[in-house]
Amino acid sequence: MTQKKKYDKEYLKLLSKQFPTATSAATEIINLQAILSLPKGTEHFLADIHGEHEAFKHVLQNASGSIRRKVDELFGTSVRQDEKRELCTLIYYPNEVMDVIRKREANIEDWYMVVLNQLVQVCRKAGEKYTRSKVRKSLPSKYSYIIQELLHEDATNTHKTMYYQSIFNSIIQTGKAEDFIVAICKTIKRLVIDKLHIVGDIYDRGPGAHHIMDTLDSYHNWDMQWGNHDMVWMGAACGNAASMANVMRISLRYANLNTIEDGYGINLLPLARFAMKTYADDPCTVFMPKLATADRVYDEGSVYLLAQMHKAISIIQFKLEYQIIQRHPEYKMEGRNLLHLIDKEAGTITLPSGGTYPLLDKNFPTIDPKDPYALTEEEQSVVDRLMDNFRSSEKLQHHIGLMYKYGSMVLTMNDNLLYHASVPLNEDRSFRAVEIEGKKYAGKALYEKIDSIVREAHVGRKKGSKLKKQSAIDFMWYLWCGPDSPLFDKDAMTTLERYFIEDKETHKENKGYYFIYRKEEEMCNTILQEFGLAGPDCHIINGHVPVKAIKGEQPIQAGGRMVLIDGGFSHAYQKSTGIAGYTLIYNSHGLHLVQHEPFSSTKEAIENMDDIQSSTVVKTSSSHRILVADTDNGKILQGEVDALTALLEAYKYGKI
Repeated sequence: MTQKKKYDKEYLKLLSKQFPTATSAATEIINLQAILSLPKGTEHFLADIHGEHEAFKHVLQNASGSIRRKVDELFGTSVRQDEKRELCTLIYYPNEVMDVIRKREANIEDWYMVVLNQLVQVCRKAGEKYTRSKVRKSLPSKYSYIIQELLHEDATNTHKTMYYQSIFNSIIQTGKAEDFIVAICKTIKRLVIDKLHIVGDIYDRGPGAHHIMDTLDSYHNWDMQWGNHDMVWMGAACGNAASMANVMRISLRYANLNTIEDGYGINLLPLARFAMKTYADDPCTVFMPKLATADRVYDEGSVYLLAQMHKAISIIQFKLEYQIIQRHPEYKMEGRNLLHLIDKEAGTITLPSGGTYPLLDKNFPTIDPKDPYALTEEEQSVVDRLMDNFRSSEKLQHHIGLMYKYGSMVLTMNDNLLYHASVPLNEDRSFRAVEIEGKKYAGKALYEKIDSIVREAHVGRKKGSKLKKQSAIDFMWYLWCGPDSPLFDKDAMTTLERYFIEDKETHKENKGYYFIYRKEEEMCNTILQEFGLAGPDCHIINGHVPVKAIKGEQPIQAGGRMVLIDGGFSHAYQKSTGIAGYTLIYNSHGLHLVQHEPFSSTKEAIENMDDIQSSTVVKTSSSHRILVADTDNGKILQGEVDALTALLEAYKYGKI
């Protein structure tokens, strides 16, 4: 039995200002207890979106297939399949679909009447688990009263039929039908997803990370856990030049410059001029971009320029990384400094492991054998100008600010533990201790320390101790590629070897023990307990490593404790995964993992009234119907009930 909490008189006096009578306190207790007995809201979890903004937006618009399922439940066989498809597409893209309908329908007012009736039914279905107050807060202000009337009137009641229809007639006759349709479609989408969780990696590879951030900027309820690709962008925005070089290199490698140029206004001309001059007669063969997922069609000359720029920024990156490694011997990453091991005359490199390998590219005009890690004057100029662009881009800084405001390294919510990649472990399954600023941290303490440093780097980009600021900003790069980083957790990032050495044995990046042991239920229970979670309905929700469904890999592991939700949103991964992403849906009945097929384009979805094809992979029922009372927010509300009950008792006995 829970011990009754005592509230001091001063606290109750403060509370009485908000609830000045016993009646007002009792009314609020009744209201809160009613809310606690409702089913929990539906949470959606996505991970590793990697700039695929059209697929991401469509998955939000159709709520991972939830809206289509509600339409099917409501109308069954009473409405034809093509009409249901059209209704769903209208909900997803109301403005675009109405442009099509307007040209097709001879009597548009009849169409308005039918579709308004249908949309109200769908909206009522979407909001049935919420209080009227919560639904009201979700409504667009200009139509709030009208939509409330429509949602809470029974159209089958003959005494109300005329009233109900007169509202629709008024909407149509005043010329507001289309505006009203847009508003109610938006309300449906808002009600179907109560909370959105992004479990890392919004950035890199795809063309539209900035569009994803724009969408989230106006989204009603979301959070995120930082991924390694997010962290490298965050580091660049905070002033880490090595992180910036990595961002540029990845963008050039995948021929995806939309986010860099169009999204954030980064000027690439200084890099382009330097690359064209420095590598004028260099074929740059090994630096040719991967065009399969390019953001546009490039002609031959443009592809060659991308390769030159790609090589230029890669060499700059290796030099900048050396500077950080030299400043921080505690990182133990000296083995990543490889430029001094190149024999330019022989065209070979001797790795720290002892092997000597021929180089696939032997032209290094900016590497001085006497001081191989020194930036040339022109390279330094390129770095300075790019960094000025990253720091001064208002949109980039705004988007990174959102990631700080809504993001964190880890989140525990409603019996779920969310983090992007790993919790570093030792071979004996104990939590790996990582040295940071002279102290060692492991498990939950490691995550808390890293979170504080990441925030310090953001604050420190403008003010504070220069030494402290530099240390925090340097650590942002370590989180991208450091062996003990929870966002990386591999023995090395073999970028240089992958470019310059053919032997794939040198490309290996050995994963940490976490990726072996996370398949074990006992290990997952240990991790959950470390973060304060225990019980039959607790789960770890993890991204980072794509699930290769095409090879039979399963997204649910460790007896259901581990849920892997990186299903390959990125086109670059879809050949290996065989699918195009997962959404984990967590409602009052339990977990529901949805697998998505590749998405063509928004344009085709609208023109053909085609939905993204999603299918249920796993459906796991919880041990009981999950109510608001069972959630983290429910615990807060119960605390309010307890306090109000104490206030009510104080009123009863005349203490206040």
